[in-house]
Amino acid sequence: MMTNVAISGQETILEQTYQHFNDRNIDGTLAMMHPEVDWPNGMEGGIEHGHEAVRNYWTRQWKIIDPHVEPIEFNKEVDGTMDLTVHQVVHDINGNLLLDQIIHHIYAFEEGLIKSMEIQKPGF
Repeated sequence: MMTNVAISGQETILEQTYQHFNDRNIDGTLAMMHPEVDWPNGMEGGIEHGHEAVRNYWTRQWKIIDPHVEPIEFNKEVDGTMDLTVHQVVHDINGNLLLDQIIHHIYAFEEGLIKSMEIQKPGF
């Protein structure tokens, strides 16, 4: 059974993760993640496994697009995952709007850190 302290701790980790991501602070973001994290590659497809793979993915991504993602709502699921409703706005490097959407990010935790994230797009 998840306690309110654990739930609020996960929310704090996720809030900090999004803040670090939006600030382009890769080290701060990775500090919130398990060393064996599985992270979706939303740009090229597939899964990035581990800190270095995630670092390399974001380094490539941020040369092409400028994403900004804000958490809107946190929902703890029965299976222990955290379903985050997020507002995602993506511009190209010239400032042109590519995406402005509400989507869901589903997080699993292990040892108090983010172990995996899945992207659920509208309609799923």
